[in-house]
Amino acid sequence: MTDPARRLDDASRRPIALHDRAMDNLRYIRQAMERSGSFTHVSGLGGVLMGCVALTAAVVASMATNDAEWLATWVAAAAISLAVAVGSMAEKSRADGASLLTGPGRKFLWSVTPSLLAGTVLTLVLVRAGAMDLLPGIWLLLYGAGVVTGGSHSVRPVPLMGAAFMATGTTALLSPAAWGDLYMATGFGGFHIIFGIIIWRNHGG
Repeated sequence: MTDPARRLDDASRRPIALHDRAMDNLRYIRQAMERSGSFTHVSGLGGVLMGCVALTAAVVASMATNDAEWLATWVAAAAISLAVAVGSMAEKSRADGASLLTGPGRKFLWSVTPSLLAGTVLTLVLVRAGAMDLLPGIWLLLYGAGVVTGGSHSVRPVPLMGAAFMATGTTALLSPAAWGDLYMATGFGGFHIIFGIIIWRNHGG
């Protein structure tokens, strides 16, 4: 004959087991949705701020008296813009109760990174070769390529912005070197502001 105390103990365990199973299922569903979803935490406001940084840098760089000053201006602008981009995306993620390093977030970052690293390497090579006049076109083209690939995991305006950068970079490479700062202002300044406003208004900030 079964011990009543044992039957009571078995009965008390069943709801816990069912609860645990349900929680495991919910956790699996959430992780699957994260892996298949889009990265929606690109910040429109961050893009606008990055555009303002680039416009300021274009003005300062146009007044540089030598190549070293010009390069230092744009490198500083890139560092500030990177900090703004990461900070604004992290803040938007926190506001949505999510992590920047969710499945779509990791895909976005991994997709953007190779082009940025390639741009860094080419910058060093071109500076050593004395071919700095090619840098504006190279930067715009590779940044655009990274944004296009990263944007495939994000909202629609992001890859469109990347395509605009690539077109501008290509045009810059085929244009007189003296127009470099103008193209940089158009791309890193104008496109970031325009598409930033679009994302800000239509995709939650």
